[in-house]
Amino acid sequence: MKAFEEKSYWMTTRVYAPGEPLRRDLDVDVAIVGGGFTGLSTAHHIKKDDPGARVALLESQIIGYGASGRNGGFNMTLFGLTMGITRLRFGRAAARQAHLYMERAVDTTRELIVSQKLDCDYEHPGFLRVATSPNYKKRIMHEIELAHSLGLTGIEWLEKEQVQEQVKSPMYLGAWWEPRCGILNPAKLSWAWRDVIAAQGVAVFENTPVGAMARENGRIVLETPGGRVRADKVVLAANAWSHFIPRIKRKQVPLWTYIVLTEPLSPKIMEQIGWQNRQGIEDARNLVHYYRLTADNRLLMGGRDAGLAWGADMDKDQSPPTFQSLQKDVRQIFPQLRDVRFTHQWGGPVSITLDLAPAMGRIGDDRVLYSLGCMGHGVSLTHLNGRTLADMVLGKKTELTEVFFVNRNALPWPPEPVRTMSAKAILAAMKCQDRFTDGTAEK
Repeated sequence: MKAFEEKSYWMTTRVYAPGEPLRRDLDVDVAIVGGGFTGLSTAHHIKKDDPGARVALLESQIIGYGASGRNGGFNMTLFGLTMGITRLRFGRAAARQAHLYMERAVDTTRELIVSQKLDCDYEHPGFLRVATSPNYKKRIMHEIELAHSLGLTGIEWLEKEQVQEQVKSPMYLGAWWEPRCGILNPAKLSWAWRDVIAAQGVAVFENTPVGAMARENGRIVLETPGGRVRADKVVLAANAWSHFIPRIKRKQVPLWTYIVLTEPLSPKIMEQIGWQNRQGIEDARNLVHYYRLTADNRLLMGGRDAGLAWGADMDKDQSPPTFQSLQKDVRQIFPQLRDVRFTHQWGGPVSITLDLAPAMGRIGDDRVLYSLGCMGHGVSLTHLNGRTLADMVLGKKTELTEVFFVNRNALPWPPEPVRTMSAKAILAAMKCQDRFTDGTAEK
């Protein structure tokens, strides 16, 4: 097994040969740092709009090594943590704009997968946010009321009986239903993108970490072990690794989410569960459970708890207590799976801003751009952010470049040790609220 295959089940589902690292000095128009969905989409859209542009993409490990190759594979509309929190932080108009941006993000991602023939086991079965306690039912219904008050459509409440017709769990009391959601294999999608942008003429270098960035003679110079890259413009698409970049290090922290995966479920078990339409599912916890079926009918479940590392530590991919809790959660939600065997477990970091919303912007001037803070729902967001970043790189003023979270003043995380203490306090508060809301308080 190759080292990267240990990072997620997804990375075992297709043969992948990493590309060569950079071994020379290079002059380009645009250098992109980061080989996840954000960087891949940005590279594609720049080359689509300006085929003659010299574009290089530099990835410190392999394409899709970070969140893009390890996530749950949901192409969904959720922005930030919840619509309600977005409204409280940014106002009603911004909450509406954010959801419409995400609707466009889902549609864009789906259209790109189809138009570019990206082999990633894509399905578009819709999304259920399920209520598993009376308090969660009230929370979800409040979010739906907010969405409708903002003039948003395509979201409705399903009563308990309607949900049970779709998925049979004794815990479900009702659900948010939204048809605009897809599920996919994120590692396959990442690697399919590499082939597409390489064919467009993007120079892709894997195992090429960027050690330093400086401005010299009107250009940006990136230092790598194998050579210097001189670029007119740079896009920093590192997301959860952004705290290694001095000018944006306090805009986000990496938070780890964890996943367990079952063996393929038999037709008999599938019939007992009744998950006939294969929807993507989340619950309404702060630290959500998110789950879906893979192409071969394995059940993937993630969430429950989150990991936090100190400073520059990025070695939090394993959490045996969380894996054990997730396995228990699977059996609680679906008693039909009491004898199921779990075959894989893994974790990966997501990018979290202090005010729980994404951020894109410029550093100093128009020559250096960044994107971060995908909040764990980034498959669709990163693909449309790539379109937005391409517009910014090419000097275009578009509807996308004018959204409120472009060039916004993201609240900075404090320096260590206060950063870790603050993050732990926020996590503790979220867990405490989840424990209360998981109960059976009266409606």
